[in-house]
Amino acid sequence: MRSSTTVLLLRILLQVSLIFTSNADLPGTWELLVENAGIASMHTAVTRFNNVVLLDRTSIGPTKLLLAHCHNKNLKDRVLEHDCYAHSAVLDISTREVRPLTIVTDTWCSSGQFLPDGTLLQTGGDGLGIKKVRKFVPCDATSVCDWEELNDVELAHGRWYATNQILPDGSIIIVGGRAANSIEFIPSRKIGVVDFLFLKDVEDTQMDNLYPYVHLLPNGHLFVFANNRAALYDYTNNVILKRYPILGGGPRNYPSAGSSVMLALRDGYSSVTIAVCGGAEYGAFIARSTDKPAHGSCGRIEAMKEGAVWEMEDMPFGRIMGDMVLLPTGDVLIINGAQAGTQGFEMASDPCLYPLLYRPDEPVGLRFMTLNPGSVPRMYHSTANLLPDGRILLAGSNPHYFYRFNGTEFPTELRIEAFSPEYLLAEKASIRPIILELPEKISYASCFDVVVTTELPVVGIIEVNIASAPFATHSFSQGQRLVKLAVSSAISDGLGSYRIACIAPPDGRVAPPGYYMVFAVNTGVPSVAKWVKLSNL
Repeated sequence: MRSSTTVLLLRILLQVSLIFTSNADLPGTWELLVENAGIASMHTAVTRFNNVVLLDRTSIGPTKLLLAHCHNKNLKDRVLEHDCYAHSAVLDISTREVRPLTIVTDTWCSSGQFLPDGTLLQTGGDGLGIKKVRKFVPCDATSVCDWEELNDVELAHGRWYATNQILPDGSIIIVGGRAANSIEFIPSRKIGVVDFLFLKDVEDTQMDNLYPYVHLLPNGHLFVFANNRAALYDYTNNVILKRYPILGGGPRNYPSAGSSVMLALRDGYSSVTIAVCGGAEYGAFIARSTDKPAHGSCGRIEAMKEGAVWEMEDMPFGRIMGDMVLLPTGDVLIINGAQAGTQGFEMASDPCLYPLLYRPDEPVGLRFMTLNPGSVPRMYHSTANLLPDGRILLAGSNPHYFYRFNGTEFPTELRIEAFSPEYLLAEKASIRPIILELPEKISYASCFDVVVTTELPVVGIIEVNIASAPFATHSFSQGQRLVKLAVSSAISDGLGSYRIACIAPPDGRVAPPGYYMVFAVNTGVPSVAKWVKLSNL
């Protein structure tokens, strides 16, 4: 690996070169979707009705979005005893309208995941919300839906800064949290709460084991990364099957704020690559330092390979609080964050406005492409989510304990933006597929057809890729995955459309049951997705 001095010099040279490069020459475009969403979204999720759930904490005080009815409860986790403000909302992407939702117990630094029926399950938080389970059953624009706080279900352990992951049987595992080095399940299992000693082993003086990166592997086990270490975990028998080599470059989890993604599953699903990028310098959180440079290193590892080691490479920028978003093509967008400091209130500086495209199939040294910068700093408590049309939705950023709009370098951010990768350029519209036919439901290992049309004749293979809708928070998208299906060559019907034979994922280990966005991808250009329900029919 290059010396730190060489890496720093290369980054300086890159940033100098960008100064003399017109932003118009860099790929990608930005669009303001909503000028004032009323809340800064700490947690964001896209539903199968193509709307977006925005969620903040209830202890934030007044927001800019009013509820139809006030709360008059004297709750410990409310700043306002008489609360007339919304702390959650749903955004209709097509109309760009924001509708307030009612959330009662505090969702500060909580976790979430979609269930197989499309319900968003939301767990934990702070104060009276620390053991709370909530659900949101999404609906279309003609209906009204809202949060429901469950009274007959409660977490066994308080979960603050935990991670949720849907399992092959459709249940949810909840991993970790502050003062909770354990796991539990929803629905609860007879074993109840199980100590997970790996999290305790990797805990340090500034924690760094919070919001662990949890990925469900195609072999049915979990890859769990916390601080600078990873383990292969058999959650059924509560056994650590393997400990991976230490990832150099410092801590990567909250509060040191790197990010992680499991790269697209493909080619028989017998191998899988995990990438972990960025992070803060150890000690920045303890010192409350805003100017310690962020790490720019990335490690990737073949998680199911014997003797696997981390392959290291460097991003063009050091970055904390970046979000890694799987694109429909299998590439990864790295966006949001800062170049110095750490995660926490008012503890970062030098926003990283340049997104990066990470192309995993390229050789080391050619994987990163710097994209057109934005103008809105997205710092602490910001999110990034893939939309069905291929854009990436950017929401949130509130580096302050309460909402603060004046007298600060980085005010609370209520704007919502969309970033369009290069594949959405107008000159590529002629090769962009349109899905004409797709089953509403598919079962595991089944064969089904997708019919598409394009303006220009198809040359080569059209990919059919399915993407989950994750729960994005704190620089990690819980439950994020992209599966490239086995497909046949596109067969023309002579009338401008093409039929593609596809094979669904073999089981829930490759793709847990639930709703997925289905993208047809032609020469690197994805269609607008249609939703499909994957299950054991």
